[in-house]
Amino acid sequence: MALPRASFLFLALPFALVACSSNDSSTSAYDAMGSSNASPPSANAGSTAPVVSGAPPTDGVSGETYGDTKENDFVDTVTQSTSTFAVDVDTGSYSLMRRDLVAGHLPAQAGVRPEEYVNYFKYAYPQPENGQPFAVQVDGAPSLFGEGLHLLRVGLQGKVIQDANRKPANLVFLVDVSGSMADPNKLPLVQYALKQLVKRLEATDTLSIVTYAGFESVLVPPTPVTNKSAILDAIDGLTAGGSTNGEGGIRKAYELAEQAKQPDSINRVVLCTDGDFNVGATGDALIQLIEQERDKGVTLTTLGFGAGNYNDRDMEALADHGNGNYAYIDGPGEANRVLGEKLVSTLQVIAKDVKVQVEFKPQLVTRYRLVGYENRVMSNEDFRNDGKDAGEIGAGHSVTAFYEVQLAPNAQAVSGNDGTLATVRLRYKQPDGDVATEFERPLLAGGLAPTFAEASPDFRFAAAVTEFSEILRHSKHSEGARFDDVLGLVNATSGGATDRQELGALVSTAKSIWK
Repeated sequence: MALPRASFLFLALPFALVACSSNDSSTSAYDAMGSSNASPPSANAGSTAPVVSGAPPTDGVSGETYGDTKENDFVDTVTQSTSTFAVDVDTGSYSLMRRDLVAGHLPAQAGVRPEEYVNYFKYAYPQPENGQPFAVQVDGAPSLFGEGLHLLRVGLQGKVIQDANRKPANLVFLVDVSGSMADPNKLPLVQYALKQLVKRLEATDTLSIVTYAGFESVLVPPTPVTNKSAILDAIDGLTAGGSTNGEGGIRKAYELAEQAKQPDSINRVVLCTDGDFNVGATGDALIQLIEQERDKGVTLTTLGFGAGNYNDRDMEALADHGNGNYAYIDGPGEANRVLGEKLVSTLQVIAKDVKVQVEFKPQLVTRYRLVGYENRVMSNEDFRNDGKDAGEIGAGHSVTAFYEVQLAPNAQAVSGNDGTLATVRLRYKQPDGDVATEFERPLLAGGLAPTFAEASPDFRFAAAVTEFSEILRHSKHSEGARFDDVLGLVNATSGGATDRQELGALVSTAKSIWK
């Protein structure tokens, strides 16, 4: 989003991620820190923000690995009026950004994924009714970022499942204890996170721990969580040393998950590592293994730790292939969030192979651009190809995506069904099913708010988050954008929420570093 630019279609959907929290009596530094993450460096929020243009400052951490980030470009609706992508539940890109800004530098351009920024936050989408897994909301408003531009939003919200109603969980934690994990922000933080999770699980849950370095070792065989003291003692005994054999450890983890499988249970391998797979098979053979286990009902979540040799590219890719989710743990606060507040959402999937297809009306929308989701874009033909894997959604989660669109001059003058700007289709399967369900919602020109200020605070906040991500990844579409515009929106729409207020501080920090 920039000045002047085209409009946005703002798309929101539900999601999943691992979570847990509790009081821990351990004497580690992380236990003493409690639930706080490091605060961003102070910045003068009242100073004039730089206009984003020209060559950006140096960013990223030397030695880290990120994927190819070829940005989605505009598509003329006369040429192709339909766009399709799989939903995505990851948030790792956001907490990596926070780590970097707290350290005093900008995040790596290649590591900025706008969808993971906007999906980090909760939104007040309507709850589903009549036993449906989703509720759908479609609305829009003029954009703040250019005269005559619009933001068009579609939202999905997953049904909430209470802790007491969650299915029993069979979890296998695969912990990297190689030499690269010895840093304080790696294995010690893993230990803290694991202990929080153990104390949050139910008596019906089963937990295993496999460690890997030069070889894999079963630290805790499948054990009922009622035996918490033995599990916590094993976690305290973790030490780092040796090279990394991620593929061997993953095989052992899947073996234990299969051993402890029970009917109608959640079966998940959770990989905790800095992503430095430097020994053993890590290419197509590893992906094939993960997909085979996924198809047998054992999914994969990846939790990243540390800096310096971090491999964001592989951590995200493994979770995507494993029908799980990817989070980066940058401190105790994020550990509590991911392994506490969102535990049920992460573990209990309410829909799988969720796809979104947006068909724009060429007479009313001249062009569009999907913001983010570059590695989740699908061919339009695969929308109804139920053999194609897509994304999963967890209980209570929402997901947001944006299309940047340009409306035809007469678009808002058209009323009724003739004023349908776009038709949004969603297709999904039940968690244990193979038959897909499809439904659609229209987005009418008459449903747009008269002004951006009359859109909901959630709507305006999500727009600000996406603009921030566009600036940080040096998008050619953010040329001329101002940090102060983003900061003003965030401050006006935070509603007292701690995570939204923290974003305001991060925007101020990014502004001061960019100068």
